[in-house]
Amino acid sequence: MEVDEDEPGVQKTPVDRSNEAPERPLPQTQFYSVEYPGYVQDASVPKAVQNLGGQARLDQAFKRMAPKTESLIELALHPENPFAHPIPGDVVNTNNLVLKVIRRRRKRREGEPEDALLGEYKAEIVGVAAKTVRFRGMADFQFLPDPEDPVYQLRTAIDSLDVDVITSYAIPHERNYESPVSSMPKRGEFDMNIDPQLAGPSSTGPAQPSSTTSKLRLFPPPMFSRQTISQPYNFKANPASILTTTIDEETGEEKKRLINKMRWKGYGPASIMFSDSHVPDKPPDTVEKGKAEANPKLLEKLQELFVSRPVWTRMSLFNQFSALDSREILNSKIMLPLVCYVFQDGPWRDTLVKFGYDPRTDPNGRLYQRLYFRNANHPIMRPSVTTRRQERTNVNLHIRNFEGGEDRKNSHVFDGKTVSKETAAFQLCDIIDPMLKGMIEDPDAVRDTCDERDGWYTSHSFERIKSILRHKFFSVLEGHPATDEECRNLLASSENSTKVSSSINRVQKLRAGKHNMAKGAMRPEDAAAIRLRATLDRNVKSFTSSQRGGP
Repeated sequence: MEVDEDEPGVQKTPVDRSNEAPERPLPQTQFYSVEYPGYVQDASVPKAVQNLGGQARLDQAFKRMAPKTESLIELALHPENPFAHPIPGDVVNTNNLVLKVIRRRRKRREGEPEDALLGEYKAEIVGVAAKTVRFRGMADFQFLPDPEDPVYQLRTAIDSLDVDVITSYAIPHERNYESPVSSMPKRGEFDMNIDPQLAGPSSTGPAQPSSTTSKLRLFPPPMFSRQTISQPYNFKANPASILTTTIDEETGEEKKRLINKMRWKGYGPASIMFSDSHVPDKPPDTVEKGKAEANPKLLEKLQELFVSRPVWTRMSLFNQFSALDSREILNSKIMLPLVCYVFQDGPWRDTLVKFGYDPRTDPNGRLYQRLYFRNANHPIMRPSVTTRRQERTNVNLHIRNFEGGEDRKNSHVFDGKTVSKETAAFQLCDIIDPMLKGMIEDPDAVRDTCDERDGWYTSHSFERIKSILRHKFFSVLEGHPATDEECRNLLASSENSTKVSSSINRVQKLRAGKHNMAKGAMRPEDAAAIRLRATLDRNVKSFTSSQRGGP
């Protein structure tokens, strides 16, 4: 009997500890265990250790600070075969107790019942198993090649360092990969080339051998499967698939196939390149067939907007609708392809253009040209790939952030004083800044024919518009709108300075093939000529340097 001694002066209450198990110290001996996936007898322990890589390999894996790469154990079921795949095992930390159990037998005395205790067991804790090797993963597929194959013998000779076999090896010249079967299978055996379960009802007797056998000499790869844990597949038919019948028009053959009726159908607007001679005058057939899915009221309003203005950006078009209608148009995927097409490059790149309208033939189409440049504080690695995707994301965020607000309706307009987003993408007709508006409407800035890079503007005039727009846009982002006098000084300094170095640096980044002239790229033939000239100059310079350094 014991008493508690919590506080002085307090009556001590006796505590009964007679029912508690006695405390015993654990031995400090450390053990390591291996959960071997097989039967191991006393006589086969050395072979089991050899299959695990040997005693030295186990000692290395059981080290206290062994790295993860060295704490992996592989069990080779066929250590003599280099093509057999081992089973991977992991060394995990455990706190298991190692018991030593002693059983003492005694004979049954006369008169004792059969279920009487015939022995005595004694258990003793001898140590703690701190680490254990476990093989919980499935074994990889096993494929044993023909031991008489020359490649098999070469691989075995490399392991045993048999120089004679290695030096005498030659790649066999085999043309025919089939050879006749030498003998009939014995009774009770079956043909290795045919599964008995697949042989049909006649497979009750010995299987008939095939006339030929393969000589492809297939050798197993280092690994068949990377998954060591079985995955439940739960195969079942797709409930959305229905059986349909199709008839070949040429042969008249009837075929049946499963069609998924619930698969997503994408509707994309018709798109053309600037170099294409004709513009689409109607939507694609696949889009026309899905016209019944569109909201008729929203579709009618879209058509009216394109009558009043033939070219829109996505942002400016969505600003003409409420937030709820804009979201419905964005999610429907079919309304916009029904009323417009898009340019993939050129001055009207990624704008929505009315069917039948070609801004390349209308000088007034210059007002719908699109200027786009990205904020330098938010660079991207590949703008040519992500530009359109980023713009659509901005449209979605724009609808979400400005729902119900007046700022959303004017976000596509630039007045030189306020901006509502960090990416500048404006049509010239949506720029109402007085200075820029005068430069845009200047009749002297218009050229006779439309250009792929600058549209209907001369190169000099278009560069001035872009420079002032860029300067005013980033000045507003920084919190101090630029004045007209500041912009005039900027134009004067840029026109007085030479532009040779900037042009050369821009040309060095050109790539032939798909290009966008509106973003500053040159034509492929011009870029190729400049690259050729640069290569010749480098060769001349290298030749001159070698002549000077010669004898």
